[in-house]
Amino acid sequence: MNVNNNKQKRKRQLQLSYTHGNLLSIMSSQLITLMPTLPREYIIVCIGTDRSTGDSLGPIVGTLLSKRKPKHITVYGSLHNPVHAQNLPRYLNIIKGSHQTPYIIAVDACLGERNAIGDIMIGPGPLFPGQALNKQLPPVGDVYIKAIVNQAGFKQSEVLQNTRLSLVFDLATCIASLLDQLDNHLIHSVSTPARLKKQPEHIDTLTYL
Repeated sequence: MNVNNNKQKRKRQLQLSYTHGNLLSIMSSQLITLMPTLPREYIIVCIGTDRSTGDSLGPIVGTLLSKRKPKHITVYGSLHNPVHAQNLPRYLNIIKGSHQTPYIIAVDACLGERNAIGDIMIGPGPLFPGQALNKQLPPVGDVYIKAIVNQAGFKQSEVLQNTRLSLVFDLATCIASLLDQLDNHLIHSVSTPARLKKQPEHIDTLTYL
C-alpha cells in the first residue's frame, strides 16, 4: 500500500476512473508503449494482504489473473499466497534468481485524494510499497499499476480496514482484465522470453494529468 503523492511521478502517469467507458482500450495502449522492445520475461508482482480490505487489491488481482491462465507472464501474489511487507524481499530474490532479464509490472493499492477514489494509474518506474503505513520496503517494478481505494489522511491503517470490498474487487477486476490483454499481445518461443507482437502504426492519443 502506498500513497499517491509524488507530484513528479504523477506528471508521467496515466490516470483514469475505473468507470471510464474506454478504460481498457486506453490503458492497454498506454501499457504497451511502456513495454520493452527486446524479449524479456514478464513478471506481475501483486502486492498486498488479505488481512486488510483496502490492501487486498493486489492479491485479488493475482488470483483473478491466475484463473485466466496467462500464457506469457508469471504472476506472484494471490489471496492464498500474498506478497506483503514481511516476504517481499524474499520474493524479489526468488524472481531475480529464477528469471532471465525479468521485466516486472508491480500492482498495489494506494490512498489518495477523496475525489480520485476509484482511479487506476499506470506509469513508468517502481512502486514504493508500505508508504501509507510508513514502512521501509524496497522499490518494486519497471512499471507500476496502482488504484486509489480510499482517502489518504489520519489513521490510515484504520482507513484501509474500513475500505469497501466491493470497490476493491471492481478495481481488481479491471486491472486483471488489463493484464490479461497484455498477455494476449505477447508472443514467445521455447528458447526466448516473451516479446510484444508487432503493433499497428496508429496509437490512440492519450490524455495525461
